[in-house]
Amino acid sequence: MTALFALATSLLWGLADFGGGLLTRRTPALTVVVVSQSLAVVVLGAIVVATGGWSEAGPHLWFAVGAGLVGPVAMLAFYKALALGPMGVVSPLGSLGVAVPVAVGLVLGERPGVLQVVGILVAVAGVCLAGGPQFRGAPVQRQAIVLTLLAAFGFGAVMALIAEASTTLTGLFLALFVQRVTNVVAGGLALSVSVRRGSPALPSDGFPWRSLPALAFVGLADVAANGTYVIAAQQGPVTVAAVLASLYPVVTALAARGFLSERLRAVQAAGAGLALVGTVLLATG
Repeated sequence: MTALFALATSLLWGLADFGGGLLTRRTPALTVVVVSQSLAVVVLGAIVVATGGWSEAGPHLWFAVGAGLVGPVAMLAFYKALALGPMGVVSPLGSLGVAVPVAVGLVLGERPGVLQVVGILVAVAGVCLAGGPQFRGAPVQRQAIVLTLLAAFGFGAVMALIAEASTTLTGLFLALFVQRVTNVVAGGLALSVSVRRGSPALPSDGFPWRSLPALAFVGLADVAANGTYVIAAQQGPVTVAAVLASLYPVVTALAARGFLSERLRAVQAAGAGLALVGTVLLATG
């Protein structure tokens, strides 16, 4: 069950990143984040009311607040790093965030078997290669490296925090709702600051009403991915759940290949293969 839910997380995160990447080609990234998460808040709010999730309120929700604050910071750092480039270096380094929840699992006493350790190493190597690392070309700015590592730490911290935010299904809905509300507030403040500095909040042709279904998909897929990850982490070892959930760059690369006909570089194809091997080792170890 851990492997199943963790792989579902990778699929959802990978598709959400693919959709978000397409949307940010025409709409500012902050606007995409705020609108997509706002739509997710509406849906989650209705679910919380319908399931009576408010009864699960407690101190553990501070973990959800923390995840909601860290998430936008990590995303902004990642976007800035991508802008500085080269993307072939930034993207694979962003996958190193998996080290955070894995470290948490080890601190809490989890001890994966030899086969699982090998699977973790192979899968992480595959994820990094699937991002298409750039071994030659333009030099990497130190600021890009720092921002990427900050983003990676933030992504990993979100995974660790949200896994601690609930212990029941109704509590999970409430925790995800609190996280998304915090995301919207933090993202909205960042968007406001950005606009005051002269950056546009909307594309030149106005609010992207035609993109609402895609924005809703991105927001809800991201929420669902957080939910399936929490279930995966609760069902089995966090060290396994975190690594399998971090295979989403492979999904994003394959989606780009399937929908946009982007050709996978040899290193990306090799990375996808390694990720698959690592997945098998983790699932059977």
